[in-house]
Amino acid sequence: PAGLVLFLSFWSLVEGGKLLAVPQDGSHWLSMRVVLEKLQERGHEIVAVIPEATLLLNSSQTFTIKTYSVPYTQEFVDRFYNSIGKNSFGNSSILEKYALLSINMTELANVFSSTCRHLLYNEELMKYLNDTKFDAIMTDPVLPCGPIVAEYLSLPSVYFMRGLPCTLDYKATQCPSPFSYVPKTFTFSSDHMTFTERVKNLLIGISEDLLCYLFYLKYKNLASEVLHREVTLRELFSKASIFLMRYDFVFEYPRPVMPNMVYVGGINCDQRKSLSKEFEAIVNASGEHGIVVFSLGSMVSEIPTKKAQEIADALGSVPQTVLWRYTGKVPHNLPKNVKLVKWLPQNDLLAHPKARAFITHGGSHGIYEAICNAVPMVLMPLFGDQMDNAKRVESRGAGLTLNILEMTAQDISTALKAVINDKKYKENIKRLSDLHLDRPIHPLDLAVHWVEFVMRHKGAPHLRPAAHDLNWIQYHSLDVIAFLLAVVLLSLFISLKCCLFCCRRCCSKKGRTRKPTKAKSH
Repeated sequence: PAGLVLFLSFWSLVEGGKLLAVPQDGSHWLSMRVVLEKLQERGHEIVAVIPEATLLLNSSQTFTIKTYSVPYTQEFVDRFYNSIGKNSFGNSSILEKYALLSINMTELANVFSSTCRHLLYNEELMKYLNDTKFDAIMTDPVLPCGPIVAEYLSLPSVYFMRGLPCTLDYKATQCPSPFSYVPKTFTFSSDHMTFTERVKNLLIGISEDLLCYLFYLKYKNLASEVLHREVTLRELFSKASIFLMRYDFVFEYPRPVMPNMVYVGGINCDQRKSLSKEFEAIVNASGEHGIVVFSLGSMVSEIPTKKAQEIADALGSVPQTVLWRYTGKVPHNLPKNVKLVKWLPQNDLLAHPKARAFITHGGSHGIYEAICNAVPMVLMPLFGDQMDNAKRVESRGAGLTLNILEMTAQDISTALKAVINDKKYKENIKRLSDLHLDRPIHPLDLAVHWVEFVMRHKGAPHLRPAAHDLNWIQYHSLDVIAFLLAVVLLSLFISLKCCLFCCRRCCSKKGRTRKPTKAKSH
């Protein structure tokens, strides 16, 4: 047996392929890194291409990292990402908040399109990538530098993603998305929509193509310039072999999918590890009341002083010990049951039997860790898809959502006490957890399988539907409908003409038979 294991280990190393990774910065990187590290353990050579100035991308050195220069500094990156979190707490109207989000997204697109340009025009690095002869590329396409690189190097690609703006992922795969029950991003609706919500969903669905065109315009122009042909983003995204979607239908609303869309929600849920002595002591000291875990994600660790004081007031109203990831100015009214930490082992704390609730911004990573460990949530969405994520959790009865701008200390206290003391929230999240964990294969193993599948077979063209080869008229069978309509109209026309002809013949015969009768009587 030992010899067999040794042989299989040697065989896996021999069969190892070469994978290029073009990741996206921020929390998106955290779960992609897990997949890449697993692939490296299985004997594959992993090369990740990242800019010199990043937020989190430099956090792993377990595989080869290739960097390239960018037209901004590390200080700019830190300041930019911090500003996104801080602006979420501004006292703005909904319209002002959307305008600010649009400005942030436009600035983000401008910054990262210039980053992509620096990568694509780095002759030395691109020559290295071309000469290395990778088997495939794995990328997060939300900012589509990876898809452009894949097309430029003629590599089969695996997309690893939560979703694309304007549901471009579903449009690129030719997947149906009925307006009647598939809510669009930023509508904050469930799949059971009222008439008004369906009107809003339809209007947003009609307008989102224009919004995405403007958002991705610089990438479209860059892709056309580099590839020396006119390129649309939908065409570029449609070249992906496999879409690894970081959610599943325990969390997401049921909807149509395509054969090359693989759902790997919960991929970031690790087995519980032992807590450090510091955290273990805090958790044990909480007694029978247990703990509450509080984190607003990787980009928000400090908030305005007044809001922090309101939150501190609310946290002091519960008997649980609250572990709050916070690096800002310590509120003067910080209660004794609240422990401020600069970092916390979120999944390990949520997996602890003493975890009673999770206060989160509604990012998909945190939500899945709560689902995996059956911990009810109080959600404080800040930006992006977090409002839609919160709506999904709330519609499942697994948590409560608060408006970060309007919430008071009383609102926070009431919501927190509800999810801790009302058994229905614990029962609902436990049901979701049981459904999520009842699966034939772990999402990480499933993701690894499909990446290796694409590497072995140089893509997955057998999963590509013929819809990609049809134009809009053919896809909706408008030419067939027009032909059948013409046949029906022609048949009706011929039938009408025949009827008229028959009527005229009958009338003319009657006329001829009546004339002799009149002559006789005369």
